Amino acid sequence: MAATPLYKQFADQLAASIRDGVLRPGERIASVRIASQQHKLSVTTVVRAYELLESRGIIESQPQSGYFVREQAPSGDKPPARRNARDAHDDHPAYQQSTEVDVSRLVLATLKTIQQDGTVPLGSPYPNPALFPSQRVAQYAGKIMRDASQSSVFDDLPPGHPDLLRQIARRYLENGLKVDPEEIVVTVGATEAINLCLQAVARPGDTIAVETPTFYAMLHAIERLGMRALEIPTDPQRGIDVGALEALMQTQPVAACMVMPNFQNPLGFQMPDSEKEKLVRLAERHRMPLIENAVYSELYYGNAHPSSLKNYDREGLVLHCSSFSKSLTSAYRIGWAMPGRYRAQVEKLKFLNTLTTPTAPQRAIAEYLTQGGYERHLRRVRRAFAQQRDLMRHFVLRFFPEGTQVSKPEGGYVLWVELPGKVDAMELYRRCLALGITVAPGRIFAATNRYGHFIRLNYSYPWSRETEQALKLVGKLVQELSA
Repeated sequence: MAATPLYKQFADQLAASIRDGVLRPGERIASVRIASQQHKLSVTTVVRAYELLESRGIIESQPQSGYFVREQAPSGDKPPARRNARDAHDDHPAYQQSTEVDVSRLVLATLKTIQQDGTVPLGSPYPNPALFPSQRVAQYAGKIMRDASQSSVFDDLPPGHPDLLRQIARRYLENGLKVDPEEIVVTVGATEAINLCLQAVARPGDTIAVETPTFYAMLHAIERLGMRALEIPTDPQRGIDVGALEALMQTQPVAACMVMPNFQNPLGFQMPDSEKEKLVRLAERHRMPLIENAVYSELYYGNAHPSSLKNYDREGLVLHCSSFSKSLTSAYRIGWAMPGRYRAQVEKLKFLNTLTTPTAPQRAIAEYLTQGGYERHLRRVRRAFAQQRDLMRHFVLRFFPEGTQVSKPEGGYVLWVELPGKVDAMELYRRCLALGITVAPGRIFAATNRYGHFIRLNYSYPWSRETEQALKLVGKLVQELSA
């Protein structure tokens, strides 16, 4: 078993001191520099430990003052030396109970603002469409539509057009995963795939474990189906805390777990292979379905395609969802699910939900993939995103006040930004909008209001003077709100 990372060990020590009353609510804890010297740890290790404790609701940062024990920090009797599931559960007081989800109204309101003419779309969830070969795919679709004799009414029925199913399976094979085309069910984007998979494995009132923060489409699926979200601590580099998930599963039933292991939106991490396998083995022990959102997996910056949870799935418990909307074209919303042992249920639900996915877009995308230009297109997109990530990180750290922290994703196209102190991201969002700039406030990435001083930024658009000026203005507003 892998050793516990140093920052988690240090965070656990501080959490125990707070529980034991050594550090009391309202008391200031050692600064990052002092703690680094006292405990002979790197500054980075201490910062990550403090971030983890803050995400758990145990400590809080105050502008120009440092870190303090929160008033609602957990306290009580000294725990036994032997750590058990209940102890692990107690380490995460903010994650103990499942929560009813109601974020769709706020998300819809923020997404509508992105459509306003003249706004700088830093808050957009969508990649820059100018990077996609949409015109070429549209030409294939037009030709197919004009020659209706090539189509059969039965081609529209689930699971999907055979040509596209073969091309999707071929793409996975090229990336090291053998997939049977018959396992794939084509859907109207990844959103439908996620909804169908969740509906196949859980019922209204069930509890679904999710990363926190998480992409709001996952929360929408839970909300739509009348389920409850159980938010699991998620490391900004290693992903969902598998140990915390297992501990919480000892205290309440969890019907399924929804995760985004590669280039998660909004954190941007790539979950290490060892953690992916650990999560799948946990699912096997508890017979718990895992719904994997893989829409960003093609947008990696490294030399090799990342593995998926499917690579470690021996019992068909991983329901893998993806689409072409983030990597090829969003015009047609073509997605798919590989639901493992739940394939029959998902295909039936697809038929009941939307009956079909139009054939022409499926065939058009299949034709594009057949022509062999997809990998060249992806290499160009990856290079552009990697360069633009570096530019935006540089200017955020330059223009935003001291104390700002920025993720460094290894794929995708979004940055997760922690603002200093108690900056209200919703107020920042409103002020930015008045200046014609959109940002995505952290509140929309959790079922509970735990990311009130975070924002997400989109860097998929080409760098321009307009973007630079917009970031300067956002940084100035952050400075004003943190004063």
